[in-house]
Amino acid sequence: MSDFDVFLADCPARTTLEVVGHTWSVVVVVALGDGPLRYGELQDRIGGISNKMLTQTLARLRGNGLLTSADGCHELTALGRSLLTPVRALAAWAEEHTGDLLDARRDPDVPDGADGPDAGRQAGRPGERQGAPVARRRRAPAVQPQGGRQHAAGSRAAG
Repeated sequence: MSDFDVFLADCPARTTLEVVGHTWSVVVVVALGDGPLRYGELQDRIGGISNKMLTQTLARLRGNGLLTSADGCHELTALGRSLLTPVRALAAWAEEHTGDLLDARRDPDVPDGADGPDAGRQAGRPGERQGAPVARRRRAPAVQPQGGRQHAAGSRAAG
């Protein structure tokens, strides 16, 4: 059992979670899981990462003892390798469920800022299937243009 409790406000394990939970940290750790890579090889392997972000991520991982850099090669330390199993599991979960998450984001019946998978849902309302969303997204407020015609924000008024 650990001496740390992530539910305590001053727990140092929260800093650890911040480091290993960062999107690019997860991707870099997984990329280095098969062995050492040079900077350019990492950039080729990781689509969409900027030079700045890769440099910052490598520095963050190095500063926390998760990787070493020597002769232009970046390699996971023993501590970094111990992170591979949970990080690979997280990456696999993300790959498996990204479609579901994207669908939920596009669903106009899913409220913004929902707190959990069932937030804004009630069972047994007449005319709705069980678990159907109840809350609706708010529409943009109407604005009054100089011409005096009212229209929704973002649309153009003829005139």
